[in-house]
This record gives sequence, C-alpha cells and structure tokens, in this order.
Amino acid sequence: MTKRAAVLTALLSCIFACCLCRAQEEGTRQVVTRVNPQYPNLARGMKLQGSVKVEAVVAPDGSAKTVEIKGGHPLLAQAAHDAVQKWKWAPAPKQTVELIEVKFNP
Repeated sequence: MTKRAAVLTALLSCIFACCLCRAQEEGTRQVVTRVNPQYPNLARGMKLQGSVKVEAVVAPDGSAKTVEIKGGHPLLAQAAHDAVQKWKWAPAPKQTVELIEVKFNP
C-alpha cells in the first residue's frame, strides 16, 4: 500500500467514525447527555442508512419518561429507541415532549 493510499484510508476511517451515527435533537429542551445508538449488525451488513424519528416525553428531572418510534426503518428503530431512552435533558419546571431524528450512515 502506498503512503498516499494509507493516508486516504486513515482519513476515510476518521470520517466514517465521526459520521457513523449522528443524533440530532429537534425539540427545544437542551440535551445534557446524548448516547449514540448501536448500529445493528444486520443493518451495517446491508449498508442500510436512514433516520428514525422518535418522540420522547421528558420528565421535569430530565430523564426520558417514554420513548415512541414515529417513523423510520424497522431494523434501525430499536437501536434509536434504546439510545434515546438513555439521554438526559436539562431539568425544567414541567414535563416536555421532544421530537428527535436519529441518523444512521454506514
């Protein structure tokens, strides 16, 4: 492998690691702790990419009270659900509903 190919491979690996799974909050409450989803092996093998829309009811203490899948590929849905369930938001005076899009890129 030439030096140029090695550098290109290393660069692409870094980009892949950074872009593997990116979750973005679309609600108004600030996320304090964000957990990235585990990319399902079957989905990775299929080079499946896409996003899962999730609705989280967040308690006043910042924990996810309920998490409901609103759309997305079924192979990615459980991983998105499990990750968002572990998120923590900033405390607030009352319960809020947050809409989240969890993106998966192989």
